[in-house]
Amino acid sequence: MTPLVLLALFALFIVVLLSKTVRIVPQARAGIVERFGKYKTSLPAGLNILVPFIDKVRYMIDLREQVVSFPPQPVITEDNLVVSIDTVIYFQVTDPVAATYEIANYIQAVEQLTMTTLRNIVGGMDLEETLTSRDAINSRLRGVLDEATGKWGIRVNRVELKGIDPPPSIKDSMEKQMRADRDKRAAILTAEGQRQSAILTAEGAKQSAILNAEGDRESQILRAQAEREAQILRAQGEGQAIQTVFQAIHDGQPDQSLLAYQYLQMMPKIAEGDANKVWVIPSEITKALEGLGSSIHEVAGIPRDATPRTRVDMGSTEPLLPASQDPELASTSKAVEDAIAEARNAANPGKSIPGEAGTADSGTADPGISDPGAPTGQ
Repeated sequence: MTPLVLLALFALFIVVLLSKTVRIVPQARAGIVERFGKYKTSLPAGLNILVPFIDKVRYMIDLREQVVSFPPQPVITEDNLVVSIDTVIYFQVTDPVAATYEIANYIQAVEQLTMTTLRNIVGGMDLEETLTSRDAINSRLRGVLDEATGKWGIRVNRVELKGIDPPPSIKDSMEKQMRADRDKRAAILTAEGQRQSAILTAEGAKQSAILNAEGDRESQILRAQAEREAQILRAQGEGQAIQTVFQAIHDGQPDQSLLAYQYLQMMPKIAEGDANKVWVIPSEITKALEGLGSSIHEVAGIPRDATPRTRVDMGSTEPLLPASQDPELASTSKAVEDAIAEARNAANPGKSIPGEAGTADSGTADPGISDPGAPTGQ
């Protein structure tokens, strides 16, 4: 049994010896080796051989970048307002020996240094500047920390202000100020919108009035032109009708019987007037009609057995333009006026028109016409 015990003890000793001799360091780590309580060397990552029972790995330092978030710290601003500021520090150990032997707890040291530096920086700013100058605070704080922690073997990469919380009363005042500012901007925008709307409405009304006035002017011009052309066409039509009737009278060669018949047809129309109180019928209607027909022929300038020596040229039956625009129309109108004047000059000026003698006023009758109530010669 004794050899077996000895063998077991020897195996155990070998295992312990190997554990004390061989040491594996993970990647991005550094081991601090002490020999008899004094710094001996730093173990790199990988397999390392130590002197058993003499060398000892005292600390294992993490060389990766570390992130530490510190709790909110009360800071007084220049305008005597207390704000709570949360900070986040990004740092990395560059010298494991200095981080181990130059300072006891570098995490706590960085926290206290951050708090004191932050109070110093923010103490020279008012609240509004503090809230709007985070980049400046981060830059100044990082510079101070990096300079102070350099001898500790620590490099501060970034410093961030995670939160700046003013007192509740200040928050309420800031919200009211922000709300008032937004209400002001909303009122300004509303007023500008109403102004632009009024300007556009006025410009639209102006353009509408101008267009309406131009439309009215154009319509009045067109109506005046249409009325003028209508009057010209009516005048041309009346002139054409007069020429046609005048030519028909010359071509038809009217006699006394026709004129007497026309007079008889006109007598009822003469009697239709309300002002005609007395209607006189000639006693000898045959002689009266013969004399009347003779008078009409003589007054009209139409001889009993004569025909017009010269036929009047009627011209085109199309509507004519005014005389000022058509020279042929002017000459034709002049010819018609000359013919009518000659016919009137040829008439006997001593005789009256039968139409005027056929109407009696206040019981007076023409000498050739007798009262229908009086006895005739027959």
